[in-house]
Amino acid sequence: MASETVTSRIETTATESWQAGVVAGALAAVVMGAMMVVQMRPVLEVAIPSMYTLMGGAAGFTIHVAHGAILGVAFAALAGYVGLDSTAKSLGFGVVYGVVLWAILAVLVMPVWLSVVGSPANPPLPNVNVTSLVGHVVYGAVIGLTYPTLERAL
Repeated sequence: MASETVTSRIETTATESWQAGVVAGALAAVVMGAMMVVQMRPVLEVAIPSMYTLMGGAAGFTIHVAHGAILGVAFAALAGYVGLDSTAKSLGFGVVYGVVLWAILAVLVMPVWLSVVGSPANPPLPNVNVTSLVGHVVYGAVIGLTYPTLERAL
């Protein structure tokens, strides 16, 4: 009795949504980080690296971009759940996402975290800072604009 083996291979060229989220989130964090270098250098040099008991602008920028990439994956998941079907909707969703990240992470979580690790950076709780809000809105706008393009292109 003869036997036959059938092998199937499925190839895909579409990028997984999470991959587009990583790239869009990292890109958005680089743009926001460039703004921070000019407007909020102590946050990059002291506050962000202090969250991990590190110091210095290179550590802060690297951590900031890593956070942005991780938050990009969350953006991709939410975008898929919401079903964004246009770049304009993605942009609007991104701006809202940036405001929510600011309100939760920058205003509440970061000051608590820095307090727990005994950081030399000691922001108030809540840490309401308009410059930080603008930076997070820019992060959201960049991720909102780039994510749909990357999802289609990569």
